[in-house]
Amino acid sequence: MNRLIMVLATGCYVGNIRKAPGTWGSLAAFVPWLFMRNLPLTAYIATIVALFVIGFFVAGSAEKILDRPDAGVIVIDEIVGMLITLTMAPAHPIAWLLGFALFRLFDITKPFPVSWFDTRIHGGLGIMLDDVIAGIYALISLQLLWQLIELF
Repeated sequence: MNRLIMVLATGCYVGNIRKAPGTWGSLAAFVPWLFMRNLPLTAYIATIVALFVIGFFVAGSAEKILDRPDAGVIVIDEIVGMLITLTMAPAHPIAWLLGFALFRLFDITKPFPVSWFDTRIHGGLGIMLDDVIAGIYALISLQLLWQLIELF
């Protein structure tokens, strides 16, 4: 069971890449997104919710297995955050790259309330929630920026 938890928590071991595991986890989110992007919006959101619930359990369990709070190898939170960012993403590779850059920006800089969730909420819920908020910020930013890009 521990092996399955670690496979899920690390995004099929992508989180084990030593340099910038969060960035690699964010990039790994493009794999499931390619299969999800044409789903009806309700099915897309339901899939994200299911992954959030799974992430909550496996991230908290992985913390215990590793005996480290919010260990860098746990990237299921980045995967969920990127999937949120790419909700209704325009069908253009530049939009996808912009979404990736925006999510990484908000995940790394942790503007309020991302920072609040990161420092105050612990365990699986805390691991997941800061990336969910960063994903929401990136989603809103991507949609607004893309509207501006389309004007020009």
